[in-house]
Amino acid sequence: MRKIVGAIMLSFCTILQGQVNNMVIQADKLGAPIQPTMYGIFFEDINYAADGGLYGELVKNRSFEFPQALQGWKAFGNVTVRDDGPFERNPHYVRLSYAGHSQKHTGLENEGYFGIGVKAGEIYRFSVWARLPQGGSEANLRVELIDPHSMGERQAIGTAIIKVDKATWTKYEVELTPNVTLPKAHLRLFLRGNATVDMEHVSLFPKDTWRGHENGMRKDLAQALYDLHPGIFRFPGGCIVEGTDLDTRYNWKNSVGPVENRPLNENRWQYTFDYKFFPDYYQSYGLGFYEYFQLAEEIGAEPLPVISVGLACQFQNNDPSAHVPVAELDPYIQDALDLIEFANGGTDTQWGKLRAEMGHPAPFGMKFLAIGNEQWDEIYPQHLEPFVKAIRQQHPEIKIVGSAGPNSEGEQFDYLWPEMKRLGADLVDEHFYRPESWFLAQGARYDNYDRKGPKVFAGEYACHGAGKKWNHYYASLLEAAFMTGLERNADVVHMATYAPLFAHVEGWQWRPDLIWFDNLNTVRTVSYYVQQLYGTHKGTHTLKLTMDGKNVTGAEGQNGLFASAVYDADNGGYIVKVANTSDRYQQINLQFKGMKKGTVLTTGSRILLSSPEMDVENTIEKPTLIVPQEQSIRVRGQSLQADLQPYSFAVYIVK
Repeated sequence: MRKIVGAIMLSFCTILQGQVNNMVIQADKLGAPIQPTMYGIFFEDINYAADGGLYGELVKNRSFEFPQALQGWKAFGNVTVRDDGPFERNPHYVRLSYAGHSQKHTGLENEGYFGIGVKAGEIYRFSVWARLPQGGSEANLRVELIDPHSMGERQAIGTAIIKVDKATWTKYEVELTPNVTLPKAHLRLFLRGNATVDMEHVSLFPKDTWRGHENGMRKDLAQALYDLHPGIFRFPGGCIVEGTDLDTRYNWKNSVGPVENRPLNENRWQYTFDYKFFPDYYQSYGLGFYEYFQLAEEIGAEPLPVISVGLACQFQNNDPSAHVPVAELDPYIQDALDLIEFANGGTDTQWGKLRAEMGHPAPFGMKFLAIGNEQWDEIYPQHLEPFVKAIRQQHPEIKIVGSAGPNSEGEQFDYLWPEMKRLGADLVDEHFYRPESWFLAQGARYDNYDRKGPKVFAGEYACHGAGKKWNHYYASLLEAAFMTGLERNADVVHMATYAPLFAHVEGWQWRPDLIWFDNLNTVRTVSYYVQQLYGTHKGTHTLKLTMDGKNVTGAEGQNGLFASAVYDADNGGYIVKVANTSDRYQQINLQFKGMKKGTVLTTGSRILLSSPEMDVENTIEKPTLIVPQEQSIRVRGQSLQADLQPYSFAVYIVK
């Protein structure tokens, strides 16, 4: 956020002309504690969010397990695919043999995900499992990063040699340093000489991954998550947890253990939209549950895994036979119990031992578990109930997250909420992808929720403009306005996560999204900055804020204003968030009542998000077109007056 030099003098006794919106903050009465999990992140592998995105692997189909074994590769010379490899769940590999003539060549070329993005001077770690199946002393593999469209004399922009010298499967590594920056490089491998070489699990990572992990995350994308200051991290998704069918659901047990032996999974989003179709969209499981837990720990968020409740995606399956009968749920329930052991169990347990072998002997300290995603009808609580009973019996410390279905209101929503309460769910996951009119009307959504029932997890939400289902400033402004209602009702709303999180500019299927990227660049949207402002300035306790004795919810007569206030015990100050969704300047007066006699407000700042155009957004070409602007302010007394420009969102921080 940028600092603007100079201070804005705001006097409590200034009389502004025109109507003044007098907002009263009850400063002497702390309200509900704001949960550390209040604002967070929801990750789903849609829009190439995992492979080709957050996961740092640059090679597509590295283990030759796609149904078309060489999809993503170009083979030349004498190349055959075999299926008796060293890794049980990834049996395929390639055999490179002599091309038959000294001037011919055998090898492979990989296209990556929309190309391979590399930066000049950066180090890239290439690895491969290889052997000499017919014996011999050694064979050379020439490894190249190439510019396939180069107008220079050579295509190679970085080269290294690997000497394969063993008849048994062995992992070989080498480093490549390209001499140019290129967003769409390829990886090319040449077999040199007459020997035969087998290759499996061909991999290329930036050496500089997030926190330097070998099987690591793309650094700029992980940094963007860290900078949100998230309190909760929901993974591995929504619909992919269900799968198009149960065979292709996300199975967490397949995503742990040695990365070379994690089997390929078909991504549910591969087939969903034939008008945005990506036939090479699979999950390598390289970004698995161990990596998710580790990332949650490193960005300071509580992990919230989601597991299958035995129901395939109901949007795609009307036939009851597509789902597991309730009487046959035991393996799925055991998966849930084993996951708790993997996350929290001692190293003397089966799954805790595996976690330790992967590099994390200490428990991850998982507290929450979501069971099912957007299921509905009677079939969902029927399936959920045995999970709840088993987890309550063996792990009463785990808080269970149930679902209110795919809609924000209506018959299924009204049916599922009482069912979640009956079953004793700790939180209920609500989803709402809705247009501007919905967000403008929902400022008071949680004001009258049952305070004695389960807590709310707003697990997937985004403003989808009517006729404008893409990222634009106005949608982000309305999300900011809506979130004042989440904050005001922190006694009942314990978690909230925008969705989806990531999108590749060349591989998206769903928008709007929080963070866009290409092979080399990251774009933080205006919605991202809204989430960041709430996550960074969430405070510790709510404060009652009213205008004319009413909550400020954008209701009739409130001039398009939405507002909430919190106290920050950690920093000893007050934070007020105000969204102006009207097309006029609004004069606001923030009056802090109940402060001790003689106590005055003296210093603070205002952070402002604004734009003169409603349909614009940050892009690859203009990534900082709209960013928060921070101004120092000085105030006197126990009130603060300011003008809030049209269509803007402000965070006032005063001490």
